[in-house]
Amino acid sequence: MPELEQEETTTAAGTDDTTSSAPLTAREKRDLQRSQLRPLANRRPELYEEDEYTSDEYERMIDMYQGTMASIEEGEIVKAKVMEIRENLVVLDIGFKSEGTVALEEFKDMPDLKAGDEVEVLLEHLEDQEGSVVLSKKKADFMRVWEKIRLAYENDEPVEGTLVKKIKGGVVVDLMGVDAFLPGSQIALRRVPNIDELLGQKYEFKIIKLNKRRRNIVVSRRVILEQERAGKREKLMKELQKDQVRKGVVKNITDFGAFIDLGGVDGLLHITDMSWGRISHPSEMVQIGQELEVKVLDIDWERERISLGLKQLQAYPWKDVAGRYPVGTRVTGKVVSITNYGAFIELEPGIEGLVHISEMSWTRNVRHPSKLVSIGETIEAVVLKVDPDEEKISLGMKQTEQDPWMVLPLKYPVGTRISGKVRNLTSFGAFVEIEPGIDGLIHISDMSWTKRVQHPSEVVKKGDTVDVVILNIDADNKRISLGLKQAEEDPWLRIGETYPVGTELRGHVVRLMDKGVVVDVGNDIEGFVPVSQLAPGQTVADPVEVSYEGMILDMRVLEVDPIHRRIVLSVTDIPADQPPRPETPPEIHSMDASMASQYGVDETEQES
Repeated sequence: MPELEQEETTTAAGTDDTTSSAPLTAREKRDLQRSQLRPLANRRPELYEEDEYTSDEYERMIDMYQGTMASIEEGEIVKAKVMEIRENLVVLDIGFKSEGTVALEEFKDMPDLKAGDEVEVLLEHLEDQEGSVVLSKKKADFMRVWEKIRLAYENDEPVEGTLVKKIKGGVVVDLMGVDAFLPGSQIALRRVPNIDELLGQKYEFKIIKLNKRRRNIVVSRRVILEQERAGKREKLMKELQKDQVRKGVVKNITDFGAFIDLGGVDGLLHITDMSWGRISHPSEMVQIGQELEVKVLDIDWERERISLGLKQLQAYPWKDVAGRYPVGTRVTGKVVSITNYGAFIELEPGIEGLVHISEMSWTRNVRHPSKLVSIGETIEAVVLKVDPDEEKISLGMKQTEQDPWMVLPLKYPVGTRISGKVRNLTSFGAFVEIEPGIDGLIHISDMSWTKRVQHPSEVVKKGDTVDVVILNIDADNKRISLGLKQAEEDPWLRIGETYPVGTELRGHVVRLMDKGVVVDVGNDIEGFVPVSQLAPGQTVADPVEVSYEGMILDMRVLEVDPIHRRIVLSVTDIPADQPPRPETPPEIHSMDASMASQYGVDETEQES
C-alpha cells in the first residue's frame, strides 16, 4: 500500500515538525494522534470491513480506543482495582489489555486492603518483556509526597517531620515517608549537646534545598526557631525590663549555669546567681523542663544576652549575721572547701566561715588542713570574728578544747625529768616531743657538760629517745626549754680529782682554732692547747704549722678550772705513729671572747 505509507510518512513528519517547534504535553499528544487518525479512516475505507463496521461505528470505535489510551501514559499515576491478593503480590487492573502486580510489601500502610479496593499506582511501563504492565505503589506514594514537598518548598511553607536517626553531620528526618537531611547546625539555635534525646520527636521544618533527580532534601528547624524568636524577641523587647520577676522554663544546663526560656528568648542563670550557698553544679538546683521564677539582672539586646538571678529572690543571708553568730559562739558546720591556708565551713546556705590553719590545733604543726578535715565532714568550731561588710566569719577549731599549754607549767614544773623522742635537728639544737604535738628545744649549749658542741648531730640523732630535764616553760609563746646534760651529774665536780695539774695524758686534735687546738682526752672531755704550748721551745704563729685534725699528741695538764669548765694542756711530745694528714685544707675556727675566757687565753695572748 504505497499510498498509505506515503500518507503515514507525511503525518509522521508533520508530527516531528510540531514536536520540534515546542515540547507537547501528554494531552496535546493524544489530541494530535486523534486528529491524524480520523482523516485516515474516512479516506481509506478499504482498511476495514464494510460489512462489519460502518464509518460512524468505526469512528466511535476509534474514539473509544483513543479515550482509553488517553488515560494510560507511562510515568503517570493511574487508578487501579485490586483483583486478587496473593501470598506476597497484589494483582491490579488498570483497564489495559493485561494486568499488573505489585509486591504486597508496598501496601504495608494499608493493612485492611482487599479485593475490589481502588488504589493509586505509578505506571512505569505498559509492557515488560513478558507483556505485563509494570506498576509501583511505592513510587506513586513518593510522587504524591514529593509534589507536596515541592509545593511547600516553592511556597516557603513549613512541613512536619520526625527525627529518625543520627548520622554524620546531622540527623535523618522522616517527611511523610521520605528521608530528608537535617544538618547539625540547623537543629536548634544553639548547639545541642545530646542529639539522641531528640530522636523520635516531631517538629516543623523549612525545606532549604530540593533536588528531585538526586532525591536530595535538606531541611532546617533553626530557620523556624529564628523566625519565632524574632517575633517573640520583638514582643519581649517591649515588655522585658531590668529587675522584673518572670517565669521561665529550664531549657539547657551547662557546667557554668542554665539557660532559661522566657517565652521565645533565652536568658542565662549563672551558677553564682542560683544560690547564696555553695553549689558544685547547676543540676543541684534546677532540672531541664522545670518552671521557675527568676529575676532579670541585666539586658543587652545588641549582644542578645539576658542575665537572670534566682538567689536574688531570696533573703540576703548576711543581714544581721553578727546577731545570729556572736563572737565566742560554738557552731556546727559542714566542710565545703579546703585550701592551703584553711578550710571553709558552711554554717547555713550562703554563710561560710574560715578556719585558718593556725586555728586548727593547739599542739600539732598542721602542714595542710586536709590532714585534719575532709570535704563533707561536719565539725564544731568557735566564732572568733564576724565582718558582715566583707562577708567574712573567722572560726577556730582548737578553741573547742582547752589549751594544753596553760596546764603544762603545772604538769611539768621546772626540774622535772622526762623522756622524749628527737623529732627534728637544727643548727642551734634539737626538738624533742614530750607529748603528742608538744615539742621542747634542747639548745646546743645544754647538750654536753664537757664538749663544745658544734652541731646537735654530734650528740643525738633524729628518732633517738633521750632523757631530758625541764628548764623553762613559756606557755604564752608556747616554748619549752629542755636540758640534756642536766639529766646527768656534772662531771666537772670530779674532773679536778681525775686530772690534777701535771697529769700526763694522750689525746687527739678535734678542732683547729686561730689561737690553739681543741683536743679530746677521752670520756667526752675536751681540753685546750694554746698556740704557745703546741711546740715547747719553738715559736708558732699558726696552729696549722704544727698540727692537723686527728693528730695524736702527748700532753701535760697545766690548769684545771671546774668553775669555768676548762682544762689547759701543754704538748710534751708528738708520737711518731700518726694518722695521715687530711688532703682538704683545714677549717680554722675563730675564737670569740667567751671561748677565750673558757680556754684561758688572756687578752694579751689573744691580741698577740
